Amino acid sequence: MFIETETTPNPSTLKFLPGKQVMPSGTRDFASPEEAEASPLAQALFDTGEVTGVFFGSNFVSVTAGPGSDWSALKPQVVAVLLDHFVSEAPLFAGGDASGISVPVEDDDLIFEDDPAHSDIVDQIKELLETRVRPAVAGDGGDIRYRGFKDGVVYLQMQGACSGCPSSTATLKHGIEGLLKHYVPEVSEVRAA
Repeated sequence: MFIETETTPNPSTLKFLPGKQVMPSGTRDFASPEEAEASPLAQALFDTGEVTGVFFGSNFVSVTAGPGSDWSALKPQVVAVLLDHFVSEAPLFAGGDASGISVPVEDDDLIFEDDPAHSDIVDQIKELLETRVRPAVAGDGGDIRYRGFKDGVVYLQMQGACSGCPSSTATLKHGIEGLLKHYVPEVSEVRAA
């Protein structure tokens, strides 16, 4: 088995591609060792002592190193953990699958309830995020989640490599905001949630 690596716009994060499906659907973000207890793979990555974030995408794992970490020393450790996991065909989550893991439904963690009068606008925003934005963000080793729409402002949360990335503000303001304003005139601004 060969695991490819790619850099991301976030210098603290590398994207690892095992050449096989990681998540059958959705994504999963682990921002702490406590959250990683749900996944033996994520826990093993945090156990290196230098990992501060793990993100599972459909066909990749993004790993964020802590401040002062040296990727030249950490990268072989991460590759070894990933190889051990994927070669042994170990389960991604404790209990063998994700059925026992509580992952909040996207609408359950909204900043505020969307106004039913704006349901068409919200549907347009979500469709654009799903078809135009998420694939591009996944290419950089991350994901984006819709968190709400109110008074012309769309609230989004960056995850994985995109969370804490120096260019994430520019991505939100110049890329995503421009796209949404172009296709959905009711959008006046995009903010990080």
